[in-house]
Amino acid sequence: MTVVQKVAFYMDSVAGGLRDKINNLFLEVGLITLFMVNSLKMLFSKPQRYYEMIRYMEFVGNQSIGIISLTGLFTGLALSLQIYLGFKMFNAVNMVGPVVALGITRELGPVLTGLIVAARAGGAMAARLGTMRVNEQIDALDVMGVNTRQYLIAPRIAASVICMPLLTAVFDFVAMLGSWLLCVKLVQLDEAVFWQKIRDTVEVKHINEGLFKAAIFGLVFAVVCTYRGFNTTGGAKGVGEATNQGVVQSMVMVIILDYFIGNLIRIFYIVMGIR
Repeated sequence: MTVVQKVAFYMDSVAGGLRDKINNLFLEVGLITLFMVNSLKMLFSKPQRYYEMIRYMEFVGNQSIGIISLTGLFTGLALSLQIYLGFKMFNAVNMVGPVVALGITRELGPVLTGLIVAARAGGAMAARLGTMRVNEQIDALDVMGVNTRQYLIAPRIAASVICMPLLTAVFDFVAMLGSWLLCVKLVQLDEAVFWQKIRDTVEVKHINEGLFKAAIFGLVFAVVCTYRGFNTTGGAKGVGEATNQGVVQSMVMVIILDYFIGNLIRIFYIVMGIR
């Protein structure tokens, strides 16, 4: 083969591999979307699984409060310190509070909460469902006539969607508490000015924007992780791979969706004439 032929061969191989990856990506997205739609339909079918939903809400929400609060506190402290050091150069330290508040409520609050809960609760979902699949417990439920999507999947998704905005609200509150501690107690900014600037800048729509993002992130990581766990194959090794794929893919989706949802919200504000 000539050099030109070798180059053409390698380019064809790369293009073919890339094409296969893109096709597999679209196929995977379609399967996950169908899985989500079919699972959400189960929320409205009888018997209602309220007990299971409450149990998963306790797991996703209540058991995540500690790590969310700790992360939120030090996020508020670190972000406030860096913004304070920057604004001090321009004698604008009174704007530290509102800048931190906007960053926390609109972006960092929902995103960091989504990443933390996806890693903690989403990984556990994928591992538990994967273990049930390889141990044939899900097959046993199917034989017994139990709708496994209604019993195992739908309550987990609903619990995640409900708990994520609540956890984000906790994150926002604790992060602003950390910002107050640094700005008022450590660097001695005027407390009245600190809160007044926040009240003048932060609006309810900014908080709602973050809470809406959080609900979407909860839906995304719950669907992705339950899908990976529910379709696990390959024994113990498959459980590990499904858990890893579920956590990584859901965390990546949280970061990607944050950008697109933010832009869609701004477009909605423009169309509706909201300032």
